[in-house]
Amino acid sequence: MDLSLLFRILLYVLIGWLLYRRFVRFNGLKNLSENEFDDQLRNNRNAFLVDAREPDEFKTGHIRGAINIPLSQFEDRVNEIPKERDVLLYCRSGARSQRAAKILFKKGFKNIAHLQGGIMNWRGQLRKRS
Repeated sequence: MDLSLLFRILLYVLIGWLLYRRFVRFNGLKNLSENEFDDQLRNNRNAFLVDAREPDEFKTGHIRGAINIPLSQFEDRVNEIPKERDVLLYCRSGARSQRAAKILFKKGFKNIAHLQGGIMNWRGQLRKRS
């Protein structure tokens, strides 16, 4: 086998593995539909709602009761989230909330869920802050 061919195969495998680790959801994160997420907000008194979008996105409209902890600040502000609560995360499309969930899991949080498809999937009312 040609050495350059072997190198290319290994490179493709490595790239595939890195993409898989970055974008595929991980065990332990609950992916909730819009209806399931809404049900948690209405019925789970232990829920703690976090919007992982940037502040300018948050101001354009957010789910009532959410606190804004942007993914870009998540590592520094994770202590604002009580570990004993059920954390509900969302962002614009679901990618940032999944990454935020990984940070929370590494910090020892157990009950974490996110809104599949993010706020783009949300049909409920949004609150705006100027």
